[in-house]
Amino acid sequence: MAEFLVVRLGRDPLSSVEWIVVDDDGTRHSAAHRGSLQEASQAVQGRPVIVLVSSTEVLTTAVDLPLRGGAKLYSTLPFALEEQIAVDIETMHFAAGDKRESGLRPVAAVSRDVLDAWLELLADTGIQPWKLVPEDYGLARIPGTMSILVDGDDLLFNDGGDVEFSLDGAKPSDALVVAGKLTDREDDDPMADPKGHLIVYCDAADEERFEHDWIALRHELHSVDINLQPDGALPRMAVTVASGHGVNLLQGRYGPKADYGSWLRPWRTAAALLLTLVLIGFAGKGVDYYRLTQEEADLRAQFSQEFQQIRPGDTREVVDPVAAVNSIKRSLGGGTAQPVFLDSLRELAAAMRATEDASVESLSYRAGVIDIRVSSSDVETVGEIQKLIGASGQFVASIQSTDRVADRINSRIQIRETGS
Repeated sequence: MAEFLVVRLGRDPLSSVEWIVVDDDGTRHSAAHRGSLQEASQAVQGRPVIVLVSSTEVLTTAVDLPLRGGAKLYSTLPFALEEQIAVDIETMHFAAGDKRESGLRPVAAVSRDVLDAWLELLADTGIQPWKLVPEDYGLARIPGTMSILVDGDDLLFNDGGDVEFSLDGAKPSDALVVAGKLTDREDDDPMADPKGHLIVYCDAADEERFEHDWIALRHELHSVDINLQPDGALPRMAVTVASGHGVNLLQGRYGPKADYGSWLRPWRTAAALLLTLVLIGFAGKGVDYYRLTQEEADLRAQFSQEFQQIRPGDTREVVDPVAAVNSIKRSLGGGTAQPVFLDSLRELAAAMRATEDASVESLSYRAGVIDIRVSSSDVETVGEIQKLIGASGQFVASIQSTDRVADRINSRIQIRETGS
């Protein structure tokens, strides 16, 4: 739960401003104060600052733009609002919010000169705003319900959807007419139905001042609910913008600059410790590598010495000790593979006994592979021999060739150990 200082500049921020401390959960942490901007700056105390600016200086509306965001959105906004702005769009600053449920995107436009003046005024008192939000967005939107906030001569309105604006010196009924929520009815038409619900926020003086307007609106609408604000308008607007509502004008060229130094400063000690740990780890790996390299060199020297004693005439450098040992074993008559010749002969003999109409014409053995030539009366007999040899799973037999000579079938079968 974050605390924010919400400062309302109003129309004449040089004379007086209002401020209050709230959190993003809608809880007030201080009373509403009024005074100079310098006095308001003393309440910052490390809190993010949200500044409410006069809506009479800002155009707020909603547009249908298919763009998600980024540079394309900012370059498109001026042309989307060009018909609603009477001045040169090059002198205006544009900002956009997140898309609403309707698919429209709320946007705001303000003169760069006005925005620069606000920021300069805040900077002179040491206030660095986190957000700069038009007052329009301080009136919460309630779907299906119109809302009005009356604060002296200022009147804020939204229809619960995509329409929101402010009026100066107007009556509540004037706002509904501007929004198109009131239609002309014949006074003598008793069948005309009232429509719409309206919630009003004001103080006791404004309730009395617009007494006749409330009576007229109750005849026009389903309901008019008046909520008195004894502490003024700021507390209600503050909790609304603190919860994330509204378009932040500080976007694009006015967006916050990333202060990487301040982000990393609290982590300097941890980063130094981490760097030290990494350096120690690399140093340890280097020592281990050097030690293993020395041990390998000693073992190679020892092996070379023993190899020279076994083969004194071989002065070549021993690159592969394993291959050198296998070569010595082969030269001494010791094979590196298990003998398979006798086992394969046993399998062959068993297969030949089972097929009486076949005979072995020749047999050869090399490198663990037996080649035999078999004579039989038909091809099926050769296939049976192949199947019987492979039945134990130790050997696999493959037919290499089959020829017919007179009335006999001569076949060459190769037998090898499974997996070899």
